[in-house]
Amino acid sequence: MSGSIMDAEKTGGGLPPLMPDLYESLAEPGRYGLVGSRCRTCGCISFPLDAHCPKCRGGTGREVVGTRGTLYSYTVVRTKAPFGLPQPYAVGYVDLAESSLRVFGLLDPAAIGSLEVGMPVEVTVMPLGVDNEGRRCLRPVFRASGDRRERSIP
Repeated sequence: MSGSIMDAEKTGGGLPPLMPDLYESLAEPGRYGLVGSRCRTCGCISFPLDAHCPKCRGGTGREVVGTRGTLYSYTVVRTKAPFGLPQPYAVGYVDLAESSLRVFGLLDPAAIGSLEVGMPVEVTVMPLGVDNEGRRCLRPVFRASGDRRERSIP
């Protein structure tokens, strides 16, 4: 692990992550990666981290499975938000560049008006909502990467 969740906690005023091993900070300041698994037997990559492969049930190793990707699809939810999320909030599917996984996640609340299918996004971490015990926490979200050269509409 290049960085630690402790680095991300500093950006959120000491708030804990939503759950351990969901993301990690990378060597480059302000950069984060989603943490998943790679099967030691068949090479299958999965997210989130799991001790057993979803294909062959073999043992897995921990690895960063994505730091950036392309927004495949999204929706803006305008009903009452769960877990203290802002209202409205956006969720979407992102095709991760590093692992070819398609993951579902929260999108940057500040970018709701500028979301576009095919836009490049990156993982970041921000104080957002509460955990299942009502405590404020840090969550990984996808935000526009600002590098429009990566743009590829599927």
